[in-house]
Order: sequence, then structure tokens, then C-alpha cells
Amino acid sequence: MDLGLRGKTALVCAASKGLGKGCAVSLAREGVNLVITARGREALEAAAAELRTHGVKVTTIAGDITTPEGRAAALAACPAPDILVNNAGGPPTGDFREWNAEIWMKALNANMLTPIELIKATVDKMIERRWGRIVNITSSAVKAPIDILGLSNGARAGLTGFVAGLSREVAKYNVTINNLLPGSHETDRLIKLTRAEAKERRISMETALAETAEEIRKATGNRVTSVVADVTTGEGRAALLSACANPDILITNSGGPPAGDFRDWNEYEWHQAVQNNMITHIMLMKAVVDGMIDRRWGRIVNITSAAVKAPYPTLGLS
Repeated sequence: MDLGLRGKTALVCAASKGLGKGCAVSLAREGVNLVITARGREALEAAAAELRTHGVKVTTIAGDITTPEGRAAALAACPAPDILVNNAGGPPTGDFREWNAEIWMKALNANMLTPIELIKATVDKMIERRWGRIVNITSSAVKAPIDILGLSNGARAGLTGFVAGLSREVAKYNVTINNLLPGSHETDRLIKLTRAEAKERRISMETALAETAEEIRKATGNRVTSVVADVTTGEGRAALLSACANPDILITNSGGPPAGDFRDWNEYEWHQAVQNNMITHIMLMKAVVDGMIDRRWGRIVNITSAAVKAPYPTLGLS
């Protein structure tokens, strides 16, 4: 489906990893030129290299979007985006009794005031063009608050309330503002939160993840089983297949190899890339496809990369 976005420009915040990067990838697939921000330059440039394989222009701005300097740099590179995706790392977990005014202001600045400042800087130009799309990545905690995420609950709920009013005002100019309220995704943020919870409760990561899966099961009515394992290893695949020996649907996915120059890669690095991004997929398919054939029904999806169709020089391993 062509969403009619080709040639437009998007400013995507915190786009080197996780949900921000996921949004940037989806926009790049639609032919949207990107300005992406993140605090870590190395991860940001790696993300940019991947995004450019979609044939779009990608500009990187390394900086902290929650600071005036970071926002100024991003807006200097993209003063009039057609699409704005607001995103920033969430505040720490804890007990509200431990948070002073300074901690609260830091959370509100990152997860409420920063998006508002970026909207303020860009929405009038969208109104002038009679077209604009603003998306704020917040959290499902806005709808279903989580006790240890009080800072996040408060800041993101505040943003939601503000946007609810503003969105009604600008909709008549063909400018829409929407919030994404994502649940649990295996991002760095989720792993960090789960690890902190496991440490506080003195339980293993495996137990904490299993409990998260149980919460999802109760909320959706679906059975969810979690397996903590590296599927690129024989042991990891064995653990996964022990938990799900005969899936009807298989989705294979693993982290991509690093970018670089082929002259720098030794034989071991090539073997690792082939193992992780080719053989692992094949081994999983080999283990399940005959069962699908016997049942006369099966679906297999391999998450790879646009680089298969449009190779990019620094992604030779991929």
C-alpha cells in the first residue's frame, strides 16, 4: 500500500534503537527523507546506514533532544518537517516517596515538555502547508498505570492531556496529532526495567520475563511463553524448539552484523555473520517445516533487510 508519503521529510527523535528506530524504518520504506536524533553517535550512524538502504536521504544529529541545545540542533537541521515523531527515554522506576522536585522536573522535561516544545516549533508551518503529522511515542502506562513507573505515568499522562486539546484545534488544517501507547517490546528500555525489577525482588531475569509474559497472557487471553536464549546458538535454538516444537507460524529474526569496510573483516567475523543471519534462520525452518507440511498449513516469515534488494556498501556482512 502506498501511503502517499514519498518525498516528505520527517524528524524522528531517539531513532538509533528501539521504537524510534522502528518508526524511522517504516517511514524510510515509504520514501520519507529523515532527520534522526540520538545521544550516541555510533549507534545513530549505524541506524542511518541501514535507513539509507531504502534510497532516502538521512541526516543525523547527535545530541540530547531533552535539552534546549539538542532541540535547537535538530530544528536547525529540520526546521519544517512534514512529520514529527517525538520520542525520548523514559524516567527511572521507583517509589514516589524517593522523588524530589528536581527528579520530577527532569521526568516532566523529558517526557512532556520536550515533545510540547518540538510541537510548538513545527506545528504552525504544518498549518500553513495544510498538512502535517505529529506522533508522540508514550507508553501503555498512560492507559494502565504501573506502580513503579510513577514518573512516567505522570509525565506521559500530562502530554496526553495537552495533546487531546491541541489536536482538536489543528485538525481542521489537516494536521493530526496522535499518541502511540506501546506495550511491552524487547527494547533496551524494557530489558533495563526488567533487570532492575529482578534485582529489587531478588529473582532471576528468566522469572521476571516469565511474569511479564503471564501479564500479557491475562490481558490478551493468549498463551505466552518466554524463552531466554540466544537463538543463533545450537543450545538457544534447542531451548526455543523445546518450548514450541510445532509452531503454525514461525518468525525468524536476529540482530544484524556491524557496519564497516570489507577489508576490516576477518574470517571469524564472516562466519559469525553467516551463522547469525543465514544459518540460524535455515536451522529453525528445517526443524519446523515438515510439521507444517504434514498439517497442510504453515507460515514462515524471515525478517531480513532492504539491503537484500538494494545493497549498501558498509553493510557487506549483512
